[in-house]
Amino acid sequence: MNFPFYIAKRYLVSKSNQNAVNIINFITFLVIVIGSAALFIVLSAFAGLKTFSLSFTNTFDPDLKAIPATGKYFSLSPEDEIALETIEGLIGYSKEIEERAYLTFREKSCIAYIKGVDDNFRNITGIDSTLYFGNWGVSELNAVTGIGIYNQLAVPLNNFRSPLTILVPKPGKGSLTNQGFNAKPYNQLNVSISGVYSVEENLDKKYVFVQLPLVQALLEKDSAQISGINFKLNDGASLNEVQSQLKNTLGDKVLVLSRRELNSTLYRMLNTENLATYLIFTLVLIIALFNVVGAIIMMILDKQQNSKTLFSLGATIKELRRVYFIQGVLVTSFGGFIGVLIGSLLIASQLMFEWLKITPSLAYPVEYNVINVLLVLATIVVLGVISSKIASNRITRKLIAA
Repeated sequence: MNFPFYIAKRYLVSKSNQNAVNIINFITFLVIVIGSAALFIVLSAFAGLKTFSLSFTNTFDPDLKAIPATGKYFSLSPEDEIALETIEGLIGYSKEIEERAYLTFREKSCIAYIKGVDDNFRNITGIDSTLYFGNWGVSELNAVTGIGIYNQLAVPLNNFRSPLTILVPKPGKGSLTNQGFNAKPYNQLNVSISGVYSVEENLDKKYVFVQLPLVQALLEKDSAQISGINFKLNDGASLNEVQSQLKNTLGDKVLVLSRRELNSTLYRMLNTENLATYLIFTLVLIIALFNVVGAIIMMILDKQQNSKTLFSLGATIKELRRVYFIQGVLVTSFGGFIGVLIGSLLIASQLMFEWLKITPSLAYPVEYNVINVLLVLATIVVLGVISSKIASNRITRKLIAA
């Protein structure tokens, strides 16, 4: 067996004659366990929050989406639609057109987006799962709105006698006087609310879903003009390959973006928050691991006579330093492992029993990730190596000779 490792292992399990040294060693080990457990729990909580936040975009955003390269709209010809049918890896696609609109009901009003969608929209996205009450009746003169708009305007369901009024400015140029004295500068569409969806506050106040041809007529666009195409991929399809085929098929008039590219700001924000949290807790661990330096130095002083004996028997200064270096690495590694194990048990209990709640019906989202386990262990080991190296360098020929 390696001589320094053998001695370090004996020092690790043996108790000192000095009770203060034993207490310091115990506190050092406890700090490492608590610090590593806290880091793992926080990273798991942020991973859960990230997945929970992105689940909102997964509902509204498809696997891939084509949007205009310039302007608000582009044309999809019948030839383009035939070409889309031949692309391997696609389950289907859905056309949409979107525009900002003024909504009014009786004496209440608000600004939102009217989104015209075709019948295939429900199959391409997970919009059905967000329906709060009512039904998905985007057909004829029915519409589905977010619960934020529903509460703000107090629009009753299936009220055909007093529908929701949607107003959009008429396209074109020129002054209002050129359109005639009695001409209205806007187009109007009356719809009845058949269903209400609920996702999160911002999205709940943003959209009213209406049948695609109605919105195209409201905006004075022909049936080929749209503002986006939503694509759904097969489970085994390559995202990059399908994206490349779509770009070649649709040409330069559109940009084909993945879900991550559509929400690049959100992804950057979540990743930045995760990184900032990791760095903050790593800083806390760095401060905590100063205890390791102090504990090893106390052990060096406590075992000074043993070190003299080993030196007299032929051990070199380098080997003596290695003894305390290995001891420090073993303490931090074992403590980190115990901390991650405790953190894993707590995360598993939250996943199984949901004992921590955000609301009475919503458990705090957490996610057990092997990458987080490896990250915490690697962080503890690296910091343990550095602190142990610093402390073990206190072994000098002068100290042995004292």
